[in-house]
Amino acid sequence: MINRILDSTKDKMEKSIENLRYELTHFRTGKANPSLLDSIKVNYYGSIVPLKQAANIGVPEARLLTIQPWDKSMINEIEKAIQKSDLGLTPNNDGHIIRLPIPQLTEERRQALVKQAKKLGEETKISIRNARRDANDSIKKAEKDKDISEDESHRTMDEVQTITDDYIKRVDEILKKKEAEILEI
Repeated sequence: MINRILDSTKDKMEKSIENLRYELTHFRTGKANPSLLDSIKVNYYGSIVPLKQAANIGVPEARLLTIQPWDKSMINEIEKAIQKSDLGLTPNNDGHIIRLPIPQLTEERRQALVKQAKKLGEETKISIRNARRDANDSIKKAEKDKDISEDESHRTMDEVQTITDDYIKRVDEILKKKEAEILEI
């Protein structure tokens, strides 16, 4: 029973970390990264699909993305989708390929991105603490139902706290790394 509670808690915390990493990939840091375009959807023969399912996305330079549609007639559709997105990027199209230059971020924009990343980190920490609370509630219930002893309950709660501290530390490390990446010129 205790192992099940601990495994479930670790699983919830791991999902929180994965979600944070995923959300941070969408931050524009002044470097070209194909994941910037993950949120863009295009109309591909009557179906709305993610851009990466309708085109090949490349990074030929540190500050340039190239988008090569599998069907040349899709170029205008893809260009419109990028312009409508909230990325603030201007596509250049030569009839065969779309070039997406990534402009240098202003200091003000960098600070705003850092603030946004920290907010995401705080939300992740809250979800980790919620997983800890749920685990502790399960442990207290097991103790109340006489499934585990009081000593075992305290030992397990200490273990849950140690796991929580480790995950909070991981969040801080991820944020520190992302902040350095955002502030790098």
